[in-house]
Amino acid sequence: MTADPARSRRVRAFVFLAVMLLAVGGSVAYVARAYGDRVRASSGPDRADTAADLAAVTARPHVVFRSTAPGPAEGHVAAVPVDAAGGPRAVTPAVCDRVYATRAHAVCLAAEATLNARTYRVRVLDPGWTSGHDLFRTPGLSSRTRLSPSGALVATTAFVYGDSYNSPGKFSTRTTITPVGDTRAGTDLENYTLTIDGRVTRNPDRNFWGVTFADDETFYATAATGRHTYLVRGSVRARTLTALRRDVECPSLSPDGTRIAFKKHGTLADGEWRLAVYDLRTTRETLTAETRSVDDQAEWLDDTHLLYGLRTGPVKSGTTDIWTVDASGGGTPRIFIPQGWSPSVIR
Repeated sequence: MTADPARSRRVRAFVFLAVMLLAVGGSVAYVARAYGDRVRASSGPDRADTAADLAAVTARPHVVFRSTAPGPAEGHVAAVPVDAAGGPRAVTPAVCDRVYATRAHAVCLAAEATLNARTYRVRVLDPGWTSGHDLFRTPGLSSRTRLSPSGALVATTAFVYGDSYNSPGKFSTRTTITPVGDTRAGTDLENYTLTIDGRVTRNPDRNFWGVTFADDETFYATAATGRHTYLVRGSVRARTLTALRRDVECPSLSPDGTRIAFKKHGTLADGEWRLAVYDLRTTRETLTAETRSVDDQAEWLDDTHLLYGLRTGPVKSGTTDIWTVDASGGGTPRIFIPQGWSPSVIR
């Protein structure tokens, strides 16, 4: 009997469609499970807290950071003594994508993703890392956070669309400063008055990110407009931002309040930066000995050394190390904490 060509084509099409539906269904289920596991991990501990070790470490000057070491502690916040940073780490129950801590509080940014959207939960944790409260949730890619020295204010930056901010104007940011006791996002820097070269600018392309606090009133941040970036000094009470100089991104104020560590783009290719230091008193700029591109908001280890994260493998692997380099421009960069990210120093 001769086969019906039209019927054969219909059968083949049906089989192909069934296979595709099964494949897509399996992929969707896999992604859903992966996101579900990530969200559940963000909402609570998945291992026992090493409380005794943690208490011993945090009783002395220490570094809080996100552990990127493969294993059960990956993604957890950990701590090491400043004078033994390469040694054993005390692991907390908290799971964060970005973390920053002071003696009073810690702020944890944790992803909450679905198939249709990505949001970040901003959570304030107490020194024991076991309790706290949610501040708010924010859409986009949240990647910068800082607490004021007293722990009273928290700043967060979210990139509203796109995965990159390689050059001004190719992304949109939302940067807020919020009292730690609030449960809603605080004041957006878009609502501050920005002054550049003595003139107020309300350009619609304005973007702000990378806050660093001097105290509960004064802070520094990056402003971008007209394809330029600026270091700005902000006033919380007056809600003003005043540009100090160009080509500054992700500033970090030194413990003595005299210098700003920052990312300098200069004439480099898009997506590349040099780590530099700006003296607020003399206006002198110093390039550090780190010649690799640094895409991080540096942290001051002390008044003479910087900490910063660098990826050590493929982007998707999430493997990173925390490096240190002299702020004076001398010395040689070296790994300070292997398999770590997002450091904050508690003295």
